[in-house]
Amino acid sequence: MPRDLFAHAECVLPTERRLENAFPWCTEWEGELKELFRGYVEAKQRDNVLDYDDLLLYWADMMEEPSLARLVGDQFDHVLVDEYQDTNALQARIVMSMKPDGRGLAVVGDDAQSIYSFRAATVRNILDFPKQFTPPAQVITLEQNYRSTEPILDACNAVIAQATEGFHKQLFSDKPSEERPQLVMAADESAQVEYVVERVLEYREAGIDLKRQAVLFRAGHHSDQLEVELARRNIPFVKYGGLKFLEAAHVKDLICVLRWIENPRDAVAAFRVLQLLPGVGPASAREALAHLSNSGWDFASLSAFPAPSAAKPHWRELCAMLSGLRDNATPWAGQAAVVRRWYLSHLERLYDNFIARTADLDQLEQIAGTYRTRSDFLTELTLDPPEATSAAARAPHLDEDYLVLSTIHSAKGQEWDAVFVLNITDGCIPSDMAVGSPEQIEEERRLLYVAMTRARQHLHLVQPMRFFRGHQHRHADGYILSMRSRFIPDGIVDVFERHTHSAGTFPSSPQPQSRIRVNVAARVREMWN
Repeated sequence: MPRDLFAHAECVLPTERRLENAFPWCTEWEGELKELFRGYVEAKQRDNVLDYDDLLLYWADMMEEPSLARLVGDQFDHVLVDEYQDTNALQARIVMSMKPDGRGLAVVGDDAQSIYSFRAATVRNILDFPKQFTPPAQVITLEQNYRSTEPILDACNAVIAQATEGFHKQLFSDKPSEERPQLVMAADESAQVEYVVERVLEYREAGIDLKRQAVLFRAGHHSDQLEVELARRNIPFVKYGGLKFLEAAHVKDLICVLRWIENPRDAVAAFRVLQLLPGVGPASAREALAHLSNSGWDFASLSAFPAPSAAKPHWRELCAMLSGLRDNATPWAGQAAVVRRWYLSHLERLYDNFIARTADLDQLEQIAGTYRTRSDFLTELTLDPPEATSAAARAPHLDEDYLVLSTIHSAKGQEWDAVFVLNITDGCIPSDMAVGSPEQIEEERRLLYVAMTRARQHLHLVQPMRFFRGHQHRHADGYILSMRSRFIPDGIVDVFERHTHSAGTFPSSPQPQSRIRVNVAARVREMWN
């Protein structure tokens, strides 16, 4: 009988360390998680079923019996494993059991593109492969690249050459070019978005279709502000590697609160907002809306509605917020922050991944602050109806042109004529969640390398000089300064063409923010020179 998944994992890494490295928010539940997995395994064995993990687990257990391993291995004269850098320890054990002496065994892969440790892949499989045999396996390096221009490859080689370990290779190309990759220091996130959109449109005017261009980023929420600007300018796009910002359920929830305040008769928005409260279902929501209608759409009247018992502790707070923000004397500035603070008390109860969703709401609050009125904000966002939720960003029709937005992980194996990589800063690349060990940092370096090698002709790496952050002291300006990614040290910047870019053309930006950006732009130029 095979051991459970956690027992197998402990052969590679103890459960406690695995949780600390990959799921730190679950460390206090180690015992409960083990019990959960054991119960799951017992249920599968009782019902005589397998899941996808079991296909490997049972195979690996079978190969631990020498006679069975020989029987399986003898079925094949040659075993070829592609993308070996993306295999996990269990898969490597199976391969080695099939051909323990290495005869007839070949693996293909690129250690510099090993970026899926979150799926349990390990770069050690390909790095350690040659020395597992006597004599060591022969290593054949393929260095000619048929995708990118020489200057782009020079930059890629410079980045990956800093890796502490790996098979040495120097990529080259027969595609000469005078254009070096662009390393751009933007004043802030708005300037970064403006730079990318302007360059994308310039390339399109020069004959490079939108779908031959891509914007890549480390985490899905890094494209939030860009998505809003693309929607505002009616530039079609498709996003890979997560929900579109405006399609995420928690973003729609907050937007629906503002929509209901703007228009008390908006039954669709109201129906969604009311059901955010515990104990309020469709029937109670319809009754509350009928009560509001009979009271002349006055939010203050909702306080007299007999709310369900589970919702009563929250009902008065909701009614007070709706009435206060609906009052014409209440300025628009700060309203999104009030709604966000109210919603945060319900967010953790409603959805998982609380921290990432909170970051999205902070971003939405910042975007809302760039509009003069609530009406302008809601009109320009042009959300889909709240009931049209989506589990993934939908692809457009095949005959449409559209810009590609993608996480770097989802971009592996793809290529585009022009590539823009966002947030080339420490804390983004490498992610501040992936610097706990040298192994994690090296994978983050490989991640940047993968992003850069997606470009055929034009490559832009953009570094915002500062980021907006909420929850600061009331006298702070809401921004923190950033540093260029450690993967592009001063010693290699000469392989790039360097530029600065400051914002200032967003029509909805308030004047004080515009003045701040001008000052920051001057400081950027001063530091750059």
